[in-house]
Amino acid sequence: MENNDLTVVEHIQELRKRLMIIAFFLIIAGIGSFFIAQPLIQFLQFHGDAKTLQLHAFKVTDPMKVYIQVIFVLALVFTSPVILYQLWAFISPGLLEQERKATLRYIPYTFFLFIGGVVFSYLVLLPYMLKWMFNLAGNLDVEQTIGIYEYFQFLMQITLPFGIIFQLPIVMLFLTRLGIVTPMYLGKIRKYAYFALLCIAALIAPPDIMSHMIVTLPLCVLYEISIMVSRVGYRKYLRAEQQREMEAVTDV
Repeated sequence: MENNDLTVVEHIQELRKRLMIIAFFLIIAGIGSFFIAQPLIQFLQFHGDAKTLQLHAFKVTDPMKVYIQVIFVLALVFTSPVILYQLWAFISPGLLEQERKATLRYIPYTFFLFIGGVVFSYLVLLPYMLKWMFNLAGNLDVEQTIGIYEYFQFLMQITLPFGIIFQLPIVMLFLTRLGIVTPMYLGKIRKYAYFALLCIAALIAPPDIMSHMIVTLPLCVLYEISIMVSRVGYRKYLRAEQQREMEAVTDV
């Protein structure tokens, strides 16, 4: 049955089924993350510049909140392919055949790009930001007392947004395959896109020019990669449109 032919009640039932599947896998991933969370927390505490920090718990519940937060994030990351597939399964009946194939093919890449963005921000951006903040505290003659919950909040605020931003090439490829954007249009609005990326970098990076450039340059490179990927998708889109026109003429 096509998604367009479903009644409102059937749409709700279909959505409920998809959400139940997501909830099931989220619970399974949460159980698995329970055993991974503690080693991961210890690794993040004693790796790189973090090993020089003396983390404190300002509240009795802070260690538990960190533990639960890490479990939830891990479970969400592990379940993300299932979430994306269920979203695709829900909307796919309303897509054309080539659109279904194109969107389904992108799901694994979104997961690996997210991991790549998180790893990049953790290994490249985070050490510089910590060093900058420590130097600022030293210049102001401030002795920092860092809470473990606040540190992990800061860590996730830096790394998780980069995981999302690294989805830009896939998003642009997806929109190109659907005929919504073209590589020519992306090239035309390049200066406006760069300005938007500068604003995003200003929200993420500390207020100094070096850290701002460390954030901005990868974002600009991602945009250029998005344009190159969009060109590939656009050629496939044109071929699909030509094939559709030939089939329409044949049917007539």
